[in-house]
Amino acid sequence: MQNVRSEDKNDCIRVDLVRSWNEEEIVELYRTGGWWKEGMDQTRINDLIRGSFLFAVAIDITTGKTVGMGRVISDGVADAYIQDLVVLANWRNSGVGGMILKSLLEECRIRKIAWIGLIAEPGKEDFYSTLGFRPMPGYVPMLLGEVSKGC
Repeated sequence: MQNVRSEDKNDCIRVDLVRSWNEEEIVELYRTGGWWKEGMDQTRINDLIRGSFLFAVAIDITTGKTVGMGRVISDGVADAYIQDLVVLANWRNSGVGGMILKSLLEECRIRKIAWIGLIAEPGKEDFYSTLGFRPMPGYVPMLLGEVSKGC
């Protein structure tokens, strides 16, 4: 758990690692990221959280509202992938995304996971590079061509 007072806002944010969370708030974050597709089953959100190696939520402790999330997919030993890092629009550029990512990275390091990767959306490279991530020349992210409904 990490507490910090945002420099851009007077609200206080806490980042927690969780094994379950309010489904509606997580779906709202997936929609914010543009990743929620109609037809997905909201009741499976907590299965998604439990199936993640790590799942972090950022909470505005003045309101109790979830304002961001991120997760790690990993074998728990060698490799980890940062996935689904998103912050509500009105909280962006206030340090919340960095807090979430730092919490996830710290926990991976505690567990001695050395290789940590991610696929950044276009335009987000600067955000990730400030936290130590670098492009991987010669590698191309790929996705199975089948259309899936996900959850």
